[in-house]
Amino acid sequence: MHRVVVLVPLSLDEEGVARRRSQLQSVSLGPDIDFDFKAVKVGPAMFDSYHDWVLADIGLFEAGLDAQDDGYDAVCIDTMSDSGVNQLRSVLDIPVIGPAKASFHVALTLGHKFGVVTQWKPWIPETVKVIAEYGLTDKCASIRCVDVEPDLEQLLGDKEDEMFPLLLEAGERCVDKEDEMFPLLLEAGERCVEDGADVICLASTTMHEAHGYLAERLPVPVINPGPLTYKLAELVLGLGLTHSRTAYQRPKVPKLDVIKAMLAAGAEAEHPNA
Repeated sequence: MHRVVVLVPLSLDEEGVARRRSQLQSVSLGPDIDFDFKAVKVGPAMFDSYHDWVLADIGLFEAGLDAQDDGYDAVCIDTMSDSGVNQLRSVLDIPVIGPAKASFHVALTLGHKFGVVTQWKPWIPETVKVIAEYGLTDKCASIRCVDVEPDLEQLLGDKEDEMFPLLLEAGERCVDKEDEMFPLLLEAGERCVEDGADVICLASTTMHEAHGYLAERLPVPVINPGPLTYKLAELVLGLGLTHSRTAYQRPKVPKLDVIKAMLAAGAEAEHPNA
């Protein structure tokens, strides 16, 4: 049995992590692989700035440092920023998979150019940065945004905690809330098609609830980044592959205890009464 840990880039409670875990429902995986989800001790609030991006790198790096020692066979990163991927690859031998690089390259196996649908305007610079770092700017037809500020804990309108469970209408209103969001994302995706995109990539794993709606209605494939990493983990483990040491060199003087101490202090500062 292969064990994979999915690192969530926010310091969420069990309920928040469970929403991330629900991504597993949209992908078919074999019986010989199992996934755990783990939130970081300290992470960014909104992923809207370089300030937040460096917090994501450090938080995810620390969260995955012990993955190999804990018996995991692979690590998946649950953010399209691919934060912490390079750092973890430098210290772990097991595969570490980020959804952005995976999404864009799989998109290019299915078409010539991809478009990116994002939920919030402040997320665009991060998407531009990641695409440029991977040398894929000329392969991106467009990035389209509906500019609706996200709720990174509740995702795209999951208001189950506010529902009146005995009233069907309350459940229907929750669906209506999602239906208000999804057509906006669909419209953005359709504009990407007009821009010449052959494949649409969701810009965030927090948008996974919209994937089915978009995939049924858009005339091109739509990539759901989180589940893609789970399937890719299964693939590379089945093939016995991991990242290259010539690309990801080990540190000559590792200071992993320093990283752990930094995050422990950060967690104490952020949650002093925990």
